[in-house]
Amino acid sequence: MIEIDGSYGEGGGQILRTAISLAALTLKPIKISKIRARRPNPGLKRQHMAGIELTAKLVDATVDGLEIGSTEVKFVPRARKSGVFRFDVGTAGSISLILQAVLPAAVMAPGPIEFHLKGGTDVKWSPPVDYFREVFINMVHHLGPEIRLEQKRRGHYPRGGGEVICHVKPVQSLKPISMIEFGDVNRISGISHCVKLPSHVAERQARAAQELIRDKLRIPVDFDVEYYSKNEDRHLGPGSGIVVWADGTKGSRLGADSLGDKGVSAEIVGRRAAEQLVREINSGMAVDSHLCDMIVPYLAIATGESKIGITEITSHLNTNLWTIRQILGTSFDLEGESGQSGVLSIRGK
Repeated sequence: MIEIDGSYGEGGGQILRTAISLAALTLKPIKISKIRARRPNPGLKRQHMAGIELTAKLVDATVDGLEIGSTEVKFVPRARKSGVFRFDVGTAGSISLILQAVLPAAVMAPGPIEFHLKGGTDVKWSPPVDYFREVFINMVHHLGPEIRLEQKRRGHYPRGGGEVICHVKPVQSLKPISMIEFGDVNRISGISHCVKLPSHVAERQARAAQELIRDKLRIPVDFDVEYYSKNEDRHLGPGSGIVVWADGTKGSRLGADSLGDKGVSAEIVGRRAAEQLVREINSGMAVDSHLCDMIVPYLAIATGESKIGITEITSHLNTNLWTIRQILGTSFDLEGESGQSGVLSIRGK
């Protein structure tokens, strides 16, 4: 049984998600201890349990230690499955983080898969569903699998209630990629939304982002602005957010996002996302600072060597690379310092 120290690096939920997803993918039993040891409230939270529970269904796994506050989990996968899987987090727990845990095994399942998920689509400390669909899934398509995400309803903190359907057409093997430079900007697009709030909130977020990007880059932004009338708005609670992304001439896509919050103006929310995207673009690299740690498990199992340029080397990336090496024995070379741009070469299986 592979043993992973969950306190390594930043010691958060990322190491847990990656370890469980790779165990499911390889059908290797694993024990993760000291889970979230560096957090103020160590151990499993409901959203971490949700990702493990759904992944266990996908590979018919037995799981020990699956309870709130547990700092040790044993996960023993037995066989890959396909079909339709339904899961309700029951809170505003992030649907995107649950998908992070289950998709590595799903993209190499024996047949097509549908995930019907309920929970949070736009919550703090996790990728918004629009970023997950437009940036992360866009990158996974370069590796071969087909993933389609349908958003039925948004869910914000604290009530959740978001609904997403994820369709996966798996492959037998993943293709390596080479994406180092971003090149010039071909197009910038975005989605600005609000629910249970006046429509001008979403409009102001979009306008502020458009103005900043136009001032900094002299490039227009094609925005979809999403809001609902009182009669149409079936969401459980108020919330807003914005996601922007840029397509480069070398084939990659960079993204950035920002969530609305009490006491924070719509203009600040829009500018935060735009400023982040401008920084990502100005680095000249092909893979943004949020995508880099999310994509490396897939590169580690691709058939050949992949090479990506990273806008910023983060602690999450370093933690994920360490976890991958512990489980798969993957060799990689990371050029660059933490907090700066760099180039990652990783040899898949």
